[in-house]
Amino acid sequence: MATLGYDLDALRATFPGWSFFRSDAGVFYATRRGVQLRTAEIDAGLQQTVSADDVATFVALLHDQHTR
Repeated sequence: MATLGYDLDALRATFPGWSFFRSDAGVFYATRRGVQLRTAEIDAGLQQTVSADDVATFVALLHDQHTR
């Protein structure tokens, strides 16, 4: 599924631990699959779900979550 020039299937392949979707309003969302973050992980900056209005910010958020 291509979205604003970005292939969501490519995101799924790059970040396999996340489930992706785009809202009717055009907001990109990703939520962790099969993982419930602990309080310490959340305190360290990890998020269960990330969202952004544009694909560049969205990908940056996912990379940030991946490197924490």
